[in-house]
Order: sequence, then structure tokens, then C-alpha cells
Amino acid sequence: MSSLKHFFSLVKFSHTIFALPFALVGFFWAVKLETYELNYITLLLVVLDMIWARNAAMAFNRYIDRFIDAQNERTEIRDIPSGRITGKTALLFVIVNSLLFLITTYFINEITFYLSPIALLVILGYSYTKRFTALCHLVLGVGLALAPIGAYLAVAGVFSWLPVFLSFVVLFWVSGFDIIYALQDEAFDKSQNLNSIPVVLGKQKALIVSSVLHIFTFVLLMLIGYWAHFELYYWVGASIFSLLLFYQHTLVKPNDLTKVNLAFFTTNGIGSFVFGVFAILEVYL
Repeated sequence: MSSLKHFFSLVKFSHTIFALPFALVGFFWAVKLETYELNYITLLLVVLDMIWARNAAMAFNRYIDRFIDAQNERTEIRDIPSGRITGKTALLFVIVNSLLFLITTYFINEITFYLSPIALLVILGYSYTKRFTALCHLVLGVGLALAPIGAYLAVAGVFSWLPVFLSFVVLFWVSGFDIIYALQDEAFDKSQNLNSIPVVLGKQKALIVSSVLHIFTFVLLMLIGYWAHFELYYWVGASIFSLLLFYQHTLVKPNDLTKVNLAFFTTNGIGSFVFGVFAILEVYL
């Protein structure tokens, strides 16, 4: 019988730190900038929706890739290939979390509920993309980019340019670091006819593409701060986040991938958390 710790491992629950801070930024920016009253029930529903969406997306990815993962030395120890969780159990977990996601959006407001099937289609559909396009990294970026704009809509119920630009920050940031992570499987993906930027362009050019995407991230962060007339706290958070983007590119070389996990998990996790804290402080202090 699968234990709780195996489900936490299946969905890499700790990786929620990537998108959750941006969702919270979208939520609190909507509260303060649109002058809404802080509703703790809505906040709880937004956090729960992030958890359900993350669980469904990650478990579905592991389910769809279970036979591929079993052939890859790096991933054969994952929960489904190793037998700690069965494929049927993982699929049931996906269905339950998807339903919880849809139900939770119903209790937020109409627009989030009506858009929730589209969001679910994006985050689940990502798992198929590497089978036919090297742009799979961008699809992953779109999936996580839905977090800040979705949280903003949960409060305001209408679109605004600020969360849209913040979502593009997430899109370029996530796509860039996912390319770095995909460097590890370049040879294996080629052998399985799977697609990625490293497979198509090679490691060196893939790192250049990743750098360009992170330059776009930096430029958008600067433009947001300028157009929104943000002050000290935002600029501190954006600066630390940008420095960590630069730092992760010093860790990974085409001929040295030993620090990919440090670049992928540590720097991005810290960067997201720090930016989230300072971006929220900006509108509250």
C-alpha cells in the first residue's frame, strides 16, 4: 500500500515553492492595488487550488512517463517505475486532485471556475508535449504562469496588465530553468525520439536559449517595477531574484552538469521565495 511519503515524493511537493510565491504575489497585489478587502477564505481556496493543480500535473507527468522513466538510469528510482506506487493509484490520484481543483474554483468566483478546465488542460497536456515538440519547456512555463494571473482573478474577477506581465515573468523564468534541467537527459531523449531544446540544439546552444529567456525575465521585472511605480522592497526582491538567475548560469557548463540540481532547485526556489516576500511587502509597507 502506498504511504503518504510516497505521494509527497511522487508530486515533488517541495517544488511548489516555484509557483506558489508568484500566486501569492498575484493575490496580495490584487487585494491592495484594486483596494479589495482581504478575504482569508479566498486566500485559503487559492492555496488549495495551487496544491491540487500541482498534485494533478506532477502525478500525471509521472504516470504518462512511467515506461520512459523505467528505462532512464536517472529516473528509474522514481515511485512508479520502482513499484512504490502503482500506475492505477497514480492515475486515481490525478483524477481526485483534478476534481478538487475544479470544485475549489467553483467556490472562488465565476471567472476562475469557467477558466479552470482550460488551466487543467494546459497543466496536464504538458506531459505529452515532449513527444512532438522541443517547445515543451514553454508549455511548462505557460502552466506555471497561470498561477499569478489566476490568483489575481480570484480576488478581482477581472484581468489587469500587471498580473499578465508577472505571468510572462514566470513563463520565461520557468522555460529557461527547465531547459537547464533537460540538459541531463539529452542523450537519453535522443535515443527515445523525445524532444527538447538540448536535443535539437545541443547543450551549448540550449544554454544560450536559456540565458536569453532569463534576460527577458529580467527585462520584464524591470518594466513592471517602472510602470507600477514600485519602490524599495520590490526592487530589492527583483534584484536578488535577477542575481540568482545570473548565478545559476555560472553553475552549469556544457561539459559539466554536476551542479544542475543546485541551479535548478536551490537557486530558483530561493529566488521565488525572496521575490515573493519583497513583492508583497512592497504593497503593504
